[in-house]
Amino acid sequence: MKALATSILLGFFALVSTASADHHKGEKKDIVDTAVAAGSFKTLAAALGAADLVDTMKGKGPFTVFAPTDEAFAKLPKETLAMLLKPENKDKLVAILTYHVVSGKVMAKTAVTLDKATALNKKDIALAVKDKALTLNGSAKVVKADIECSNGVIHVIDTVILPPSK
Repeated sequence: MKALATSILLGFFALVSTASADHHKGEKKDIVDTAVAAGSFKTLAAALGAADLVDTMKGKGPFTVFAPTDEAFAKLPKETLAMLLKPENKDKLVAILTYHVVSGKVMAKTAVTLDKATALNKKDIALAVKDKALTLNGSAKVVKADIECSNGVIHVIDTVILPPSK
């Protein structure tokens, strides 16, 4: 049943992405459409849908999104991801997803000069350069930076970051 729901959600995102791309030919895509078109953010797209954050992330912004890939989500225990996608855990999912988003457009050349950034959920993300790569909270590494979108920028990360519990 859950696989069917995920398939339906992914189909919806593909449909929205295609319709939006046709409507905005020649223009930069927004963060959601860019992520969907990349093909490596299916779990993130499904999570945004489950958290009712699609409209927010398609909004004016600008936003800086530290976007975990499908491989990053795969590092989480399967039962954790399944639990987060349940409707009764929407608040937890929103807290985690908004922890990956910073208000404003922060390009990599600026991000590497910062020691922290405050996420939309009001929690700080520790930023540091380690082995010539920008890291978040000492665990997630930016593997691709500065993917410009119409409403912000995406930095691809290899690990899902979890907000502090306090």
